[in-house]
Amino acid sequence: MDFKSIFKLLSLIGMTLSLFFLMNVAAGIIYNEEYMPFLTYIALFFLLNLLIWLLLKRYEIKLGIRESILSVNLLWIMLGIAGAVPLLLYTPVSPASAFFEAVSGFTTTGATVYEQIEELPKMVLLHRSLMHWMGGMGIIVLGVGLLSVINPTGSLSLFKAESTGIQMEKLTPKIKHTALSLWGVYLLLTIVDMLLLKWFGMDWFDALNHAFSTVSTGGFSTKNSSLGAFDSDGIVWVTTIFMVLSGINFLAHLKLYLGDSGGYRSEEVKWYLSLFLILSLTLTAVHEDLGRDTLYFSIKHSFFTIASIMTTTGFATTDYGAWSNLAIAVVFVSMLIGGNAGSTAGGVKVIRYVIISKTLFSEFKRILHPNALISVFVDGIKLKERVLSATFGFFFLYILTVAILCVYIYARGFDAMTALSGAFAIVGNIGPGFSLVGPSQNFGFFSDFDKIILSFGMIVGRLECYTVFVLLSTSFWKKF
Repeated sequence: MDFKSIFKLLSLIGMTLSLFFLMNVAAGIIYNEEYMPFLTYIALFFLLNLLIWLLLKRYEIKLGIRESILSVNLLWIMLGIAGAVPLLLYTPVSPASAFFEAVSGFTTTGATVYEQIEELPKMVLLHRSLMHWMGGMGIIVLGVGLLSVINPTGSLSLFKAESTGIQMEKLTPKIKHTALSLWGVYLLLTIVDMLLLKWFGMDWFDALNHAFSTVSTGGFSTKNSSLGAFDSDGIVWVTTIFMVLSGINFLAHLKLYLGDSGGYRSEEVKWYLSLFLILSLTLTAVHEDLGRDTLYFSIKHSFFTIASIMTTTGFATTDYGAWSNLAIAVVFVSMLIGGNAGSTAGGVKVIRYVIISKTLFSEFKRILHPNALISVFVDGIKLKERVLSATFGFFFLYILTVAILCVYIYARGFDAMTALSGAFAIVGNIGPGFSLVGPSQNFGFFSDFDKIILSFGMIVGRLECYTVFVLLSTSFWKKF
């Protein structure tokens, strides 16, 4: 294992992270807050990483697949620690709570330990949203863009280790160009979202924070009641649209930027949008049946809620957990789906359900026609057996992780709905669940040890299981 390459990479990303954190200090200056502790921490963190980089300056980074996988795992632990320190400096929380909040931020889970969000300093509010934004596209992608300058041959394996989905598609000759182009699209969506939120009534600070949280499908808000605090239909609909857009494969957005709209005609996008419409209309009908609000109210909040949960953003405009058991069931189904592969959304991903369902139907055909040659196709492309086995393997690991967390939470004495929905919300990087972890609640009541366990559950979900579980394999640690 080439640990020097790993530490040099992490130091490079650590220095980049420090520069991003300067945005929080800028907020402190603008809003006349005590920013010196934050600035001092940033300087020390930057110098520590700079020292490591200088010690390894002449060492050429060489990342194989094992080094890439270990780098990604260590990176997310480093992010949790680095993001936790400012929270400890400015808020009265335990180290475990701060680590949980930071991991929730970088993994775009959006589960929080804070009850009074609006009492937090502006620096802390921006820090939480900024962690979302950096983690949304995957901070490691930015690392790829930087690393490629040093070691072009090693960046591809690193990108594969962190990227979500079935297969990684190269749209440009060099992977660093693809990574940086994705960040360009990501930035453009963020700016447009921020401008529209400002247009419909948010101030600049709230607009920036919510744009960061929306495009990253994170869910941290600057308000106790999330988006429900803003009395604006425009804000609700703009956020709904951008959550749906952020749940689509960003390679499709990049293709459109390059003049090709074909990415939006893929089977996954069609199923994603169809499921979104079906679930939204179903929830509308369920809520309308209650007869307590107008049809427009039901449509607005139902479409927003399904977009928020299905894309694993976790924003809320109302306490949907209080609607009815049938409404909860519809929302729970959306928790199981997730967005597109290659999006900032978490969850299982729609493409995996497409592959699993097609594989099952092909097995039914084989039973009826034992001698027939039957293959699985997606978008007209025949899928290899390796892709099929990897898909089913991921699904098993995902459900296994959820089951372990569910049993753990239930064994700690919490009710079944809290345990089940909380486990799915953590591993799926959704944020809110139901009962004690519902949209109007928070995760602050868990013990410090619980929060550490849940934090690693978020990391497993963000890295889509394989990248973490492979570390448990003895063959991973054997020398080639």
